[in-house]
Amino acid sequence: MLTSDSTGFALDGQPLRILSGAVHYFRTRPEQWPQRLAALRAMGLNTVETYVPWNLHEPAEGRFERLAELPAFLDEAARQGLWAIVRPGPYICAEWDNGGLPAWLTARVGRRARTSDPQYLAAVDAFLDVLLPDLVDRQVDRGGNVLLVQVENEYGSFGSDRAYLRHLADGLLRRGVTVPLFTSDGPTDHMLAAGTLPGVLATVNFGSDPEAGFELLRRHRPQDPPFCMEYWNGWFDHWDKPHHTRDAADAADTLRRILAAGGSVNLYMAHGGTNFGTGAGANHEDAPHNSTEWTRSPYQPVTTSYDYHAPLDERGAPTGKYELFRAVLAEFAAEHPEQARFLDDRTPAFPELPEVLAAGRVELTEFAELPFGPAVEAPVPPTLEELGLEHGLVRYTFRIPGPGPELPLVVEGLRDRATLRLDGKRVAELYRGAEGDPVTAAGGAEVELLVESLGRVNYGPQVGETKGITGGVRYERQYLHGCRAEPLPLEPLPELDFAPGEPAPEVFARGTLTLRTTGDTFLAVPGGGHGYLWVNGFLLGRYDAAGPQTTLFCPQPLLREGANDLVVLELGDAAPAAVELREAPELG
Repeated sequence: MLTSDSTGFALDGQPLRILSGAVHYFRTRPEQWPQRLAALRAMGLNTVETYVPWNLHEPAEGRFERLAELPAFLDEAARQGLWAIVRPGPYICAEWDNGGLPAWLTARVGRRARTSDPQYLAAVDAFLDVLLPDLVDRQVDRGGNVLLVQVENEYGSFGSDRAYLRHLADGLLRRGVTVPLFTSDGPTDHMLAAGTLPGVLATVNFGSDPEAGFELLRRHRPQDPPFCMEYWNGWFDHWDKPHHTRDAADAADTLRRILAAGGSVNLYMAHGGTNFGTGAGANHEDAPHNSTEWTRSPYQPVTTSYDYHAPLDERGAPTGKYELFRAVLAEFAAEHPEQARFLDDRTPAFPELPEVLAAGRVELTEFAELPFGPAVEAPVPPTLEELGLEHGLVRYTFRIPGPGPELPLVVEGLRDRATLRLDGKRVAELYRGAEGDPVTAAGGAEVELLVESLGRVNYGPQVGETKGITGGVRYERQYLHGCRAEPLPLEPLPELDFAPGEPAPEVFARGTLTLRTTGDTFLAVPGGGHGYLWVNGFLLGRYDAAGPQTTLFCPQPLLREGANDLVVLELGDAAPAAVELREAPELG
């Protein structure tokens, strides 16, 4: 049994320093788990931590998918000699779409999410009833490897509904969680005051100054062990923003200071991985003092890559940070062998990685029109959630009453990007929150908006937002009523009728990659503006010429010997003619 006091943890009565690294099973392919987890053990870590994204496992109410992945990941961690920390949410942040909350639920409960609202809690309870049995069976006091389970995530950054946290903690206990529960929050007084619970361990998250972080935690919870549940040794990226890096020596020094202060630690991230499909979230710079004066959009979608400048890069290869962290952990193990315990006595070497494929080029030679679903007629534009979509495209069509003069055309509540056509002619590209040239239209014109959802906000007061056109379309002050909405989901890849043709925007384009042997690769769409890339029907994610990311990581398990289908959907005004294989990532 895991116990703790102000000096640290003990497992079955013996001291244990928890040396953990975050690896999210949903940001890697199952075939990659053994390598990633073995690399953690080789670095000197004894524990792996993962979130659980509710929206991945219950994409529609009552429809559960991919539930076997979490227990399989925990079992593989045990095979690699690692204990585990599990953070089942229901909210996780994680730069993941909607912070892991299902869009169908947040569209229904709105701002009542993450509170003790009965409708929200009923959905939470139904999910935990399904998720927790496999987790409970793998607790360390039942012969498994799960050491700790989290109650919600960074709640002190969001709200103050103590009854909500109590309901979650009691629900975990009632469903059989017997290992210690914990909360995690930023190292500020107001966050720790609102985000913690009596009788539940408190931990802090930070990227620097561990002495100050632990001292604040000690003031709030003098009986709890010092634990940095998220040591931010790198950072994530947004589209159209610079790529984040952190000096490896500085990061290693902070790790050394965490350990010297007596702290347990979880490297966030040890291996970041990839926001496959439409999983990437977004952030939103909330205007101070209700100001609306922005020089650029306050909306910031997260890139497809979640490399995080972590010790293991997106492909799972060691970086300079990995080597320095391994040296720090080895020093600690030599000085404190009684604390730096492992699940077993193995001393593994760094595991082999697949080969990287040679550079190459695949021409796009076949093309298909967008296969929109049945149209929905409505007086006002329905949101994606009302159309049954989590993410994807919707083509909204309106008719301006005529005759009438040229007047401003305004799209209220665009989420998040749109191509505007007037009478079939492409006239503008619109982006949420960004100021652009005014658009005008004349009476009698047909207005068509191809709207694309990007990541839902994953942190802060905007969590739970809906997608599509959430306001309306105005011709000067006059709302345009009578909307035709045609949805197009992008996951799974829709059935398409390909035929030879020429590259063009807003069509699906396909090429064939023929391989004698498989391996990892990095795919780029030269000349592409903004769009999506599929490999053998699997959506790798979004690309965007705004950067910083240029290549999309394609792991070996997605490829096969022989013919491989590459499909591109370009939504900008470009017409890419090929996909390129590159031998190294280009993240900015």
